[in-house]
Amino acid sequence: MSMKAPASSSYLLLAPLALLVLVVVVFLLPSLDGSQRVGSDGLGGVLCSPRSTGADDYTVAPAAAVAAADPTPTREEPELSLLVGVLTMPKRYERRDIVRLAYALQPEAARARVDVRFVFCRVSDPVDAQLVAMEAIRHGDVVELDCEENMNHGKTYAYLSSVPRLFASTPYDYVMKTDDDTYLRVAALVDELRPKPRDDVYLGYGYAMGGHPMPFMHGMGYVVSWDVASWVSTAEEILARNDTEGPEDLMVGKWLNLAGRGRNRYDLKPRMYDLSWDMDNFRPDTVAVHMLKDNRRWAATFSYFNVTAGIEPSKLHHSP
Repeated sequence: MSMKAPASSSYLLLAPLALLVLVVVVFLLPSLDGSQRVGSDGLGGVLCSPRSTGADDYTVAPAAAVAAADPTPTREEPELSLLVGVLTMPKRYERRDIVRLAYALQPEAARARVDVRFVFCRVSDPVDAQLVAMEAIRHGDVVELDCEENMNHGKTYAYLSSVPRLFASTPYDYVMKTDDDTYLRVAALVDELRPKPRDDVYLGYGYAMGGHPMPFMHGMGYVVSWDVASWVSTAEEILARNDTEGPEDLMVGKWLNLAGRGRNRYDLKPRMYDLSWDMDNFRPDTVAVHMLKDNRRWAATFSYFNVTAGIEPSKLHHSP
């Protein structure tokens, strides 16, 4: 007479299979989920993976390499490309979160590659270094320059002169400098740039001075073509004259004026402007609005431009 195996033996036979399922659930699924999140913020087609706190240690992959791994249909070749450098400071975490959302929730600019990067000088505080490194891992949008943190003592020069080297493998048509208190409407700016030349361009809020209509562009945000940024990176006369010291927007204009650069100049007033004290001067055709110094001003801006108008009804939250 044959003997039946005890029920406990059947469980033992199934144990290896259960262990395999557990390994798949614990290790494989989080990996898949994480791969979908990285670089998914709508901030452009470049993924940066930090290996240390130095700017040179960010590995930059061309957008084409990212697209090659994506089974979705290939997009049309962009007509132009724009790097937006948002100059900020390490401790402004909440502001960067707001600005990231401000860019991520905008509609894509048609046939354009637009990459947004948050630009610091060296992050010296150990707490900031850890938290900024986490931002770099999560968002892939951090650029750390080799300079002391400052506003009018060379940071803009460090940014513009570093861009041609940092992004040599994926050059842009245009390079923008802007601040973390500026709301930039990317599609509107791209539409302004689309018919413009791709060289010797200097575009922004033109500041009249000394009888000249545009000797320099206001620091809220200005654009130069790639060749102008490349010239800045090699222009020894800027350093020889100590022309990195002083109001950064005025100094950029001085470099270009003395060298005869940026001759294709475009003034976007009144579509670029400062927000008034009463916050009542918004324009529907805005390209950039500046002086958003607190959350109340950011909220008023988002309200005016209907940023949250398309929010889906939910029992978990109340729409504004």
